Amino acid sequence: MQLVISRDYSMPLCMRLRYEPNDPYVVRAAFFIHGDESVEWVLGRDLLIDGLKVSAGEGDIRVWPAVGCGDEAMYITLGSSGGIALLEVPVQDIRSFLENTETLVPRGAESGRIDWDAELTFLLSQG
Repeated sequence: MQLVISRDYSMPLCMRLRYEPNDPYVVRAAFFIHGDESVEWVLGRDLLIDGLKVSAGEGDIRVWPAVGCGDEAMYITLGSSGGIALLEVPVQDIRSFLENTETLVPRGAESGRIDWDAELTFLLSQG
């Protein structure tokens, strides 16, 4: 993937996606800037799926297909108090990853994978 710095300059960036069926609504994305140091973001799986075809998201995370690139790239913006990062990601990598997640937990079946009793216990313990 590429971290877009300006219209004319971008730099390669390594991204690792992780999906855990016991937390089925999210995808964890780790971005490696220097060596083993990473920054992790939690992205909605549905947001990524929708972003393959249309602009999706609001606030700190937005995704959309790259216009004029055919079916080759998509963009992801990540915003925080430190600034905004624009990432250009190969669509096929994201699509393959998401297809694998849907093999594990089909879209629409996520709620059946959550241990609601454990979630409630956790929330109540937070007082």
